[in-house]
Amino acid sequence: MTAPRPLLVGAHALLVELPSEEATEAFHTELLRRRAAGQLPPVREIVPGARTVLLDGLAEPEALAEELARTPIPHLPPREGAVVELPVRYDGPDLAEVAALWQVSPDAVPKVLGGIVFRVAFTGFAPGFGYLSGLPGRYHTPRRATPRTSVPAGSVALAGPYAGVYPRSSPGGWQIVGSTDARLWDPAREPAALLTPGAQVRFTRVGP
Repeated sequence: MTAPRPLLVGAHALLVELPSEEATEAFHTELLRRRAAGQLPPVREIVPGARTVLLDGLAEPEALAEELARTPIPHLPPREGAVVELPVRYDGPDLAEVAALWQVSPDAVPKVLGGIVFRVAFTGFAPGFGYLSGLPGRYHTPRRATPRTSVPAGSVALAGPYAGVYPRSSPGGWQIVGSTDARLWDPAREPAALLTPGAQVRFTRVGP
């Protein structure tokens, strides 16, 4: 695999570029392991993106950049730990269209999604929004040609290789297949986000 490419960002941060989404997940997992084991210098935040990992709050980012540039990208470790279950009603306006794209019946969509243990690859777009990886290639779904001006909070949707849940009402172009009452973002909760990078997620069907 191609080596990580650390870039200095200001005086106290590094942005590490990775060659793929899987490599990013694996590298982020390894950095968290090293921090927990005391094998990283003090760092305030480690934030994954689609193909980057940001390390912020470093006292000497140059030294760490040299070390990380020589660090092999590990394989993504087996998934372990608790699974966050999200109860989903499959009542989305794009359910039939997604089923047609997948060449399955609409009733098969919940079975496909319910059989996948997703992983939160990274968060963004809105507080509490997790990009859920794990969708097999044959089920990758294009975004809508025309985004909606308002997507209701709790909408369960698909775009490209990702699934996701809108934590609040906002514009969006993802294909909506269902809805959930789960609260994705709650400032009174610790952590406020229900879905955090690395967490495992399963959709469970409720209702008809």
